[in-house]
Amino acid sequence: MSTLFFTHPSSLEHDTGAGHPESIARLQAILAELENSQYDKLVRREAPRGSVWDIKRVHDDDYIQSVFASIPDTGHARLDGDTVVSAQSGEAALYAVGAAVAAVDAVIAGEANNAFVAVRPPGHHAERDKAMGFCLFNNAAIAAYHARELDGIERVAVMDFDVHHGNGTQGAFWDDENMLYASTHQSPCYPGTGSERERGAFGNIINAPIPPGGSGEDFRDAFGFIRPALKDFAPDLLIISAGFDAHANDPLAGLNLVESDFAWITEQLMVIADISAHGRVVSILEGGYDLGSLADSVGVHVKCLMDIG
Repeated sequence: MSTLFFTHPSSLEHDTGAGHPESIARLQAILAELENSQYDKLVRREAPRGSVWDIKRVHDDDYIQSVFASIPDTGHARLDGDTVVSAQSGEAALYAVGAAVAAVDAVIAGEANNAFVAVRPPGHHAERDKAMGFCLFNNAAIAAYHARELDGIERVAVMDFDVHHGNGTQGAFWDDENMLYASTHQSPCYPGTGSERERGAFGNIINAPIPPGGSGEDFRDAFGFIRPALKDFAPDLLIISAGFDAHANDPLAGLNLVESDFAWITEQLMVIADISAHGRVVSILEGGYDLGSLADSVGVHVKCLMDIG
């Protein structure tokens, strides 16, 4: 079996403007890394365009309409203080959703062991009725709820190791006992959510905050808190919100992870997926803003998914 790689050229047309950290250059750095010969066995697919119906699994109709109505013909518009859109951002968001959904379909159909989805804009901060934190629509949550519509998928877990807490995914899962959201993240840090006390209506939210300055050892301890709950939940599919901004070089936060920490967490998650989910993993890009560290960290993550170490 193989690892699938989904992306789409529209992700390179979502222009957030000069100096914005969530830039086109992020995906360019990842694509350049994945052109190296060690990734030749990746099965590359161009993402299909997602639909408004996909997005409605997680977001309110009025909000969806407001996002597309906000897309400018030229220049830039702000949906909040951090979240910028340009003329092609709506299409990029639709293809990002389509990539996440297609990756789930392919993995559940047995076309590959797992998949990595490299698209922009990211998603885990997007709430049911609000854009925030560079995110328009919640790709991981949409993919999870789509998976639940497929035969044999009743329980889906999202593991989020972005340095920022995925408030949007937590909110989408809060009242659903067959969804589990688990997160390691810096705290205090944007967006200010993610306390251990935030547990969900069914104890299905597991937050493991790490204080600023935390090391790889602190990260491993935090995942040690999550691991038993994730194993006990026994998901039929594991989705990863794969943010790489906990890297020591990242400018937007203050944790001190290195590439080997991202390799370790990927291996740990693959072991858990093997136990209950037949190894089915879909990993979806979130943050990561130091270009060199982002490319290197994605590289080790994808190598682990490919099981080439």
